[in-house]
Amino acid sequence: MATNTSHKQHPIGTGFTPASTAEEVIAGIDLTGKNVVVTGGHSGLGREATRVLSQAGASVTVAVRDPERAATAVAGIDGVETGRLDLADPASIDAFAERWLDSARPLHILINNAGIMGGPLVRDARGHESHFAINHLGHFQLTNGLLPALRAADGARVVNMTSGGHRLSGIRWDDPHFTTGEYDWHVAYGQSKTANVLFAVELDRRWADDGIRGYAVHPGIILSTNLGPARPAGEVSAGPPLEILRDQGLVDADGNPVIAPEAGLKTLQQGAGTMVFAATSPLLDGIGGVYLKDNDISPVDPTPPNARFDGPPPTDVAPHAIDPEAAERLWTLSERLLAA
Repeated sequence: MATNTSHKQHPIGTGFTPASTAEEVIAGIDLTGKNVVVTGGHSGLGREATRVLSQAGASVTVAVRDPERAATAVAGIDGVETGRLDLADPASIDAFAERWLDSARPLHILINNAGIMGGPLVRDARGHESHFAINHLGHFQLTNGLLPALRAADGARVVNMTSGGHRLSGIRWDDPHFTTGEYDWHVAYGQSKTANVLFAVELDRRWADDGIRGYAVHPGIILSTNLGPARPAGEVSAGPPLEILRDQGLVDADGNPVIAPEAGLKTLQQGAGTMVFAATSPLLDGIGGVYLKDNDISPVDPTPPNARFDGPPPTDVAPHAIDPEAAERLWTLSERLLAA
């Protein structure tokens, strides 16, 4: 049986703040000779992480559906290449992993960043609900496919980008793909973000002895200046209407994003901070299987899941997202879904 991990889930006093940027948290860290894969690393938070990691000396591969378009987006960033990866297509995921393993390169950092948010019910070719399929299952398949390269790194980190939205829902064990009843994208998104955290918890339990540590990162809420749709957490979003964003205090009367790092409302550079902190900081040596926010480990907030928020959602980790038995159960479910 999995052991309780809640004792690890508390701030450690890193010295950084919610306003610390990716460049600030990586200062003095040399990544020369390190190989990194960032899914969706050509835009938003992913691109900022790609830029900063490359600047620190890493060789970064941006894994995306359209490598040519991504190459244009990252042009001018040294040490970056692109590779085709469609997280909704199991064959594409296997092909990416096989190409990487064929290159015989160790993989020191894997950042599972790409994701979707919002919209009507969509299913992948296997019949899986799209948030669960892309945000979780695709990354689960990719990470397991890259396991030999992670082991070969002799010290690797897997960073799953999640969200305070994990508080919207736990895992719908009896019906994760919304085959019955009414579909609610808030619940679907929340379930997928909970899955991102549970995946990191169980990955760390299973693979820590191989030198592979897992982290789940809430970057804050980062809104595009073009709010037609909004892009919380840097993700592709159908986005809530502007009036809802105003009511939640996320934009001002003119529709401009509110920047208040202490409240979780961040610039792109600040939002990428915790992602890069998880991927590189020596302050996390010997620690894994935790949910991070504001460049530190998050405390636990026992507030129950809630499918709606009147304002910005609470962002501390909920107990259901770090429950070790749920994490082990999700791993087994994910293996079964992929095998089918």
